[in-house]
Amino acid sequence: MTETRPPRTKRQDAQRNRDTILAAAVDAFSQTGLDASLEAIARQAGVGIGTLYRHFPTRETLAIAAYQHEVEQLCEKAAELHAALPPDQALREWMGRFVGYVAAKRGMAPILRTVLSPDDQYFTDLRTQIHAALAQLLHHAIQAGLIRPDANAPDVMQAMSGVWLVSAEREWRGQAERLLDLLMDGLRYGAAHPPSASTSP
Repeated sequence: MTETRPPRTKRQDAQRNRDTILAAAVDAFSQTGLDASLEAIARQAGVGIGTLYRHFPTRETLAIAAYQHEVEQLCEKAAELHAALPPDQALREWMGRFVGYVAAKRGMAPILRTVLSPDDQYFTDLRTQIHAALAQLLHHAIQAGLIRPDANAPDVMQAMSGVWLVSAEREWRGQAERLLDLLMDGLRYGAAHPPSASTSP
């Protein structure tokens, strides 16, 4: 009996192409900004330029979709890290990924500003998702007694704002990681059950 491909295979292929294009776009826009080559993005994604345009007819639609995709990936990662790591380590790992997201966003910002205003509901909704992901990680770490009980998402976001500035530098990753470690030290200070030095990441 001849096997037939499930009818959803084409949809799966299309979704995989879309996700690959978005990942390549985030990389390209974060490095090159507004001038990123769409042809180069298509090549990196392993698709033809026609496939890229079928998914994203304009540079602007691609940038917006790439930005939203990055936020979704960041928020989904919070749940994955919580399932895989102790709560304080999950929080620290997510914070590092957040700084990487900010670096990518910096490259896409000029494009986003051409089609959206800073107070657009689109940005408000995405910020709400990010704050919710961070708040959950903080809640789990507080419940485990691994960070101070008064920690909250707005304060931690504000504390991370200095780390965001570092992401504008050419060699930013090392300094950003050191700053995040200092921030985690502050969050652990006053915790009910802080980890010992031998078990800290």
